[in-house]
Amino acid sequence: MKYVYFCNLKPVETMKKSFLIVSAFVLLLSGCAQEFNQVYRTDNYQYKYEYAKECFVKGKYVRAVTLLQELVTLQKGTENAQECLYMLAMAEYCSKDYETAAQYFKKYYQSYPKGNYAEMAQFYIGQSLYMSTPEPRLDQSRTVEAIASFQEFLDLFPDTRLKPEAQQRLFDLQDKLVQKELYSAQLYYDLGSYFGNSTRDGGGNNYEACIITAQNALKDYPYSKLRENFAVLIMKSKYELAQKSIEERRLERFQDAEDECYGFINEYPDSKERTLAEKYIVKCKEVTKD
Repeated sequence: MKYVYFCNLKPVETMKKSFLIVSAFVLLLSGCAQEFNQVYRTDNYQYKYEYAKECFVKGKYVRAVTLLQELVTLQKGTENAQECLYMLAMAEYCSKDYETAAQYFKKYYQSYPKGNYAEMAQFYIGQSLYMSTPEPRLDQSRTVEAIASFQEFLDLFPDTRLKPEAQQRLFDLQDKLVQKELYSAQLYYDLGSYFGNSTRDGGGNNYEACIITAQNALKDYPYSKLRENFAVLIMKSKYELAQKSIEERRLERFQDAEDECYGFINEYPDSKERTLAEKYIVKCKEVTKD
């Protein structure tokens, strides 16, 4: 029994120590919560404002937001009004509530277009939208909105020190739009003539849609790093379109596919898809030489 008691002693002691630590932590949190509640209820708005700033500096953004949401109205017309609204927007941003942050940054710039934080607020409108953009497969309305916001920022502040960051954000956002178009074009190609989406001449609406989507993307984003990917899809789609054409369109489409393959090789001579292009050319010539 002594052995059992001894074996259980250490865990019990450890549990006691753990309990004391947890209890102290709970008391500390309780004390902090009590202090915050007292500040929240006080009518001393200057003290409340200073406490909100302290919360922000310490990274307690939720508490800062709670206080600043009330103070924004109360501080309107005072010397703290600008800073209060801007800090609220930043606290929402730091809390990763980017949609709300964007709204507050917009409100700041609309209220104080010549204010102390006008430039930063305008930048963070775009930055907040940028942070809330979805992955490329989803709807990109927010991405388009973020692009417009950063372009407006650069128009309003052409000499800003944040110009490199804003321009990089624009590149990143445009890449997302390009990726969206690539996913769409790839989907059309993968569908092929599936679901009976074929034209009366046997061409296949999906291959045609892939070609149109990819060609439009190349026109809209001529310097995209995904340019070759679109070119590959166009080449492959034109070949498949020729393969599935009725006799009256067959020669014309194989000639078009052959020209596309030569154009691809000329533009991307070192592409890993060059072998495929050369294979297509051989196949096309079997039809066009007759």
